[in-house]
Parts: sequence; structure tokens; C-alpha cells
Amino acid sequence: MAEEEQDQNMDAIMGLILNGGNAKSSAFEAIQAAKKGDFETADAKLKEADGFLVDAHNSQTKMLTAEANGEHAKVTLLMVHSQDHLMTSITFRDLAGEIVDLYKRLDGKQVEDK
Repeated sequence: MAEEEQDQNMDAIMGLILNGGNAKSSAFEAIQAAKKGDFETADAKLKEADGFLVDAHNSQTKMLTAEANGEHAKVTLLMVHSQDHLMTSITFRDLAGEIVDLYKRLDGKQVEDK
């Protein structure tokens, strides 16, 4: 693998880790806001988490596109970690949305079924 390809691969891996971590943090902040009854902030933080996940998916798409084009990357522990980090963040975001909805219901707010 050429040095330029390695750099691009590392950028994509770090994009997964960074954006996945940011998404998880925002989702956690949404839960904390909902716990305090601040549902406006909770909803904003969930939306922010979604934005980070879009950015992470864009990084992942770069890696998948390169693979589909025959540019086979060496699978490293860092690459596996980045994929694991993304999947954990997606799961955490989904659960955070459910927890925010639960706090809203406990506060007597109407919640849309998804």
C-alpha cells in the first residue's frame, strides 16, 4: 500500500473514532439534559449526535469505496477498533433516544412512536 493510501486510510479510521466518540458524548449529554427536564437541549444533543454519526459514516464509506475499487487495506487493530467504536456509538445513540423519550413520558410529554 502506498504511503498516500495509508494516510487516507488512517484519516478515515481516525474519522470513525473521533466522530463516533463525539456522537456518544452528545448522546450521553442528551440523557443528562432529559434527566433534568431540559428536553429542548436533549433533542438538540440527539440531533448533534446524529450529525457526528453522518460524518463517521462518510469516513466509513471512503474505506468501503476504496475496498470496492480493489484498494485492499491491511486490517489492523486500529481499524477494527474504529469499526467497533462506531457500532457502539450507533447503539448508544439509539438507546439515548429511547431514554430521552422515557423521561419525556415520565414528565407527561407526548412522544411520537417511531
